Amino acid sequence: MIAGAALGGAAIQGLHAQAKPKAYLVTESEVIDRPSVPPYDPALASAMQAAGGHWIGGAGPTEKITAVLGDPPKRFGVTEFENIDKAQAWLKSSGREAIAPKRDKAIKLVRQFIFEGK
Repeated sequence: MIAGAALGGAAIQGLHAQAKPKAYLVTESEVIDRPSVPPYDPALASAMQAAGGHWIGGAGPTEKITAVLGDPPKRFGVTEFENIDKAQAWLKSSGREAIAPKRDKAIKLVRQFIFEGK
């Protein structure tokens, strides 16, 4: 019985070791046409959610961003994905491509990067 419990524990630990860590897409942007942002935001949220992305948070021109070193971004957002493959798939998706004209009218992407975490 003890051997069975130890074997089961080792199997579970092995499965956890194989699991891919979550991925976080960080997007820094600047608003270029304020009236175009409200139509873009819900389109982005819908397309990103369909791709498995979950909005974590961010800040824009109306929220305070405190720089620690260097200049703070004007606007940024963080989106969580199940793993890095799903985050990269979102960046190449037809859903993201479909909203590109709205995005390009509303905001300018300054920087994007993905990192893995817990």
